[in-house]
Amino acid sequence: MTALLALTASVLWGLADFGGGLLTRRTPALTVVVVSQSIAVVVLGAIVVATGGFAEAGPLLWYAVAAGVVGPVAMLAFYKALALGPMGVVSPLGSVGVAVPVGVGLLLGERPGVLQFAGIAVAVAGIVLAGGPELRGAPVQRQAILLTLTAAVGFGAVMALIAEASTSVTGLFLALFVQRVTNVTVGGAALWVSVRRGGRALPLPGDGGVRVVVAALPALAFVGLADVAANGTYALAAQAGPVTVAAVLANLYPVVTVLAALLVLRERVRTVQAAGAGLALVGTVLLATG
Repeated sequence: MTALLALTASVLWGLADFGGGLLTRRTPALTVVVVSQSIAVVVLGAIVVATGGFAEAGPLLWYAVAAGVVGPVAMLAFYKALALGPMGVVSPLGSVGVAVPVGVGLLLGERPGVLQFAGIAVAVAGIVLAGGPELRGAPVQRQAILLTLTAAVGFGAVMALIAEASTSVTGLFLALFVQRVTNVTVGGAALWVSVRRGGRALPLPGDGGVRVVVAALPALAFVGLADVAANGTYALAAQAGPVTVAAVLANLYPVVTVLAALLVLRERVRTVQAAGAGLALVGTVLLATG
């Protein structure tokens, strides 16, 4: 069950990243984050009310608040790193955040077997290679590397925090709701500051303006809800345990993003990316059977 839930989370995260990446080509990234997460807040709020989730409120929700604060900060750092580039370095480095939840699992006393340790090593190598790392070319700015590592740690911290934010399915809905409300609050504040400093919240009128955002609402809803569902399925996978296995399998999402780009955008997959996808699959098998 852990493997199935974690792999489901990786598919959802990969598709959400792919959709978000497409949307940011025409709409400012902060607007994509705020609007998609706002839609998720509305849907989750309705679910929490329908399931009586507010009765599950307790001190564990502070983990959800923390995840909601860290998430937008990590995302903004990641987008800034991508702007500084090169993407072939930034994207693979962003996946090293898996070390955070894996480290937490080890600190809590989890001890994977030999096959699972081998699976972790192989899968992580596959994740990095699937991003298509650039081994040659212009030197990477130190700021880009620092921002990428900041984002990676942030992404890993969100995984560790949301896994601790509830002990029941009903409580998980509430935790995800609190996380998204915090996401919108932090992201909205960042968007307001950006606009005050001359940034844009909408595409330029010549590029469609607000009509672009309205037309993209179904896609924005998919991105927001897929991300929420990924967080939820990962939290269930981590609770089913072990966290070390769930975290690595859930972090296969870069492979999903690469495959989506191949199938939808007809992008060419480099040899190193194909090799990474293959290694990730081998690592998955080892983790699932270990």
